[in-house]
Amino acid sequence: MGERVTPQDVMQALRAVQDPAARRDIVALGYVKDVEVATGRVTVTVQWPGAAAWAQTAMRAAAQQAVQSLGVAEVEIRAVTPPQAERGSRLIPGVKHTLAVASGKGGVGKSTVAANLAIALKEQGAAVGLMDTDVYGPSIPVLLGGKEEPHVVEGKLAAPVEYGIKVMSMAYFLPKDEAVIWRGPMLHKTIQQFLGDVRWGELDYLVIDLPPGTGDIQLSLSQTIPLTGAVIVSTPQDLALAVAWKAIAMFHKMNVPILGIVENMSYFVCPHCGERTEIFGHGGARQAAERLGLAFLGEIPLDAAIRVQSDAGRPVALDPQSPHYAAYQSVARAVREQVERVSREAPPITLE
Repeated sequence: MGERVTPQDVMQALRAVQDPAARRDIVALGYVKDVEVATGRVTVTVQWPGAAAWAQTAMRAAAQQAVQSLGVAEVEIRAVTPPQAERGSRLIPGVKHTLAVASGKGGVGKSTVAANLAIALKEQGAAVGLMDTDVYGPSIPVLLGGKEEPHVVEGKLAAPVEYGIKVMSMAYFLPKDEAVIWRGPMLHKTIQQFLGDVRWGELDYLVIDLPPGTGDIQLSLSQTIPLTGAVIVSTPQDLALAVAWKAIAMFHKMNVPILGIVENMSYFVCPHCGERTEIFGHGGARQAAERLGLAFLGEIPLDAAIRVQSDAGRPVALDPQSPHYAAYQSVARAVREQVERVSREAPPITLE
């Protein structure tokens, strides 16, 4: 390699390498953290998104080839973990997996999916916590009955337990009709407190219900703890799916694996005649998942029972006689499979 090759040359060459899911180059996405050029050798330090192993392998190979095309004899692509990963593990040391439940827009039933997913995971024998980070419209305590209140034990908050699930939400601390008007720093502080000041204990899964959209809370959460992955909730129609893509792109930028997509309000079955009606269309989320190379986690039908039982504080995933019980059990199994895949396929990480 001649002296003419510079770090700028290497960065320019790496712009030809794209993340196959985000569809942007790894320089623009911020994956390239450092470039070291020495005689006959280039070392590129990267932070890959926690996506499927095949995507990381493809990006690594493409990056190596791009740098070698400059005439470099020896190329090392070195992966490092984000600094927040170590800090986050100290905040919730007993939590094995953190699952963010997100949507690109409101009105798709995301909180209902989050609550029932938590219930289904618990029904399958897991120790589960549920954290409601939608401070502008916290609804998780209502969906789970809200029979208990948080209390302080040895300087930390003991989370209320509903149906065997530890729950924390801003709804416990706000007057019922008070509006929350907070900027980023207050939201970030709340996330820190919900994680570090709550006695979560030993959990297999901490399900985190995010507010809709791509705002400050999503950013604060990803900067505070390492997320195992994100579950994206959408309805079948094109508009909801188009907006869901923004949430997917956001998680890619924050190096959070996408576990898959759930199609909520997938279809309606008339309780009187049994006729099935696809009010919002059907199958759009499955097709979008296939197109994006993501897992399709399952479909949840639209039913008045969901509203009735949610208002009564008894999630439909608790009723074995309900068709929603089987649907959520299937979604929970699919989520667990994806968590195992992400854990299994994560490439070796070197800490600097």
